Amino acid sequence: MNTRTLQNPTAAAAASWYRNRWLQLAVGIVCMIATANLQYAWTLFVPEIQSKFGWERASIQIAFTIFVLVQTWLAPIEGYFIDRFGPKLMVAFGALFIGGAWIINSQATSLAGFYLGAAIGGIGVGSIYSTCINNALKWFPDRRGLAVGLTAGGFGAGSAATILPIAAMIETAGFQHTFFFGVLQGSLAFAAAWFLVAPQSHEVRASTKVNQSRRDYTLKEALSTKLFWLMLLMFSCVVTGGMMAVAQLGVIAQDLGVKHFKVDLYFVTMAALPLALMLDRIMNGISRPLFGWISDHIGREMTMVIAFTLEGLGIIALGYFGHNPWAFLILSGMVFLAWGEVYSLFSALAGDAFGTKHIGKIYGVLYCAKGIGALFVPLGNLLMEATGTWSTVLYTVAALDLLAATLAVFALRPMLAAHVARTDALVRDEQGRAPRAPVAGLAVAGARG
Repeated sequence: MNTRTLQNPTAAAAASWYRNRWLQLAVGIVCMIATANLQYAWTLFVPEIQSKFGWERASIQIAFTIFVLVQTWLAPIEGYFIDRFGPKLMVAFGALFIGGAWIINSQATSLAGFYLGAAIGGIGVGSIYSTCINNALKWFPDRRGLAVGLTAGGFGAGSAATILPIAAMIETAGFQHTFFFGVLQGSLAFAAAWFLVAPQSHEVRASTKVNQSRRDYTLKEALSTKLFWLMLLMFSCVVTGGMMAVAQLGVIAQDLGVKHFKVDLYFVTMAALPLALMLDRIMNGISRPLFGWISDHIGREMTMVIAFTLEGLGIIALGYFGHNPWAFLILSGMVFLAWGEVYSLFSALAGDAFGTKHIGKIYGVLYCAKGIGALFVPLGNLLMEATGTWSTVLYTVAALDLLAATLAVFALRPMLAAHVARTDALVRDEQGRAPRAPVAGLAVAGARG
């Protein structure tokens, strides 16, 4: 590289071909796809584990809860390391843990073994998920909803291509051999990790269509705002229903009597559950960039109203009509379409409200909402057994979705507008008091990713 290139940061950045932000987005999506099955294929393994070992279903599902709790509640710590070491090392680290989790599950013969595999997998998936979302937020401040939607969509739809092979492999080779299949996915994420980089200030630009803070908040400052805690409450309400569907869809299908119903699609016939899982993954993946793109144009709050209401109505309908196999397929897809967007909307909203310099730590704490929702997964089994029907569970989580939709329009919207206005005033005040010196922690939104 010549002296002229060294003196020109734009030319230096261009010299690294992989610094193109769309390529960075694509690499992040690949990493997310490679991590997805540890969560989304789990429901296929639960009946087989129960059949082989005879354990209670609720005891087996504790592994799923451990996985999600570790994945989400360690996110603030992972955010600290992302901000400190960058995306490359964090994703490579997570990939090693993903491969290890699949191997542990393939050899497990006790509940403790599956719990260990869940914990190791949670660390791996959490590291990759947090890093890729963080990188998308930084590279695309002008298109945050779309960018994080596509990235999270890779996680939501990542298992769509492999859900049928995994289901077939479980049936022919057994679930223990199938678990070993996941080592290939960990290897893919490890290879992709080395192409990830964070942007420099001159490589990004701000949005002109949504409310965005002109100040980079620290984690402590973000936690001191009412806006953050409202976002956490709403995130927890909505994610609970989705987590319940992710972990329990196979169980719900079995209890509703539609699991083994053969669906004739003219060109192929397959059982209702694998088809529902495949369609749900696709709908889940579509919802994240779709609603993220919509939110870039009409705002995060109004998009939340539309999506959360749709999910609540879909869950109510699933509880009422779920015994019909075709209704089960359609309504479960509707639920996933309206649920997956939470991961694009809340991450984009966090970047809009609090800036991106410390977004790894801030969104890491906000992402703990997913862990809160996971706590209700085993409780859902207990509630179903106590009432004798899944309708009670589904109607409860639907009520939470409709509550979040109401809060989005009547609480979040005015609170966000007031927050941005206060932030702008604070920036002007701090700049006025120190006009000749850079103010620590402040940055125009377009100057950072």
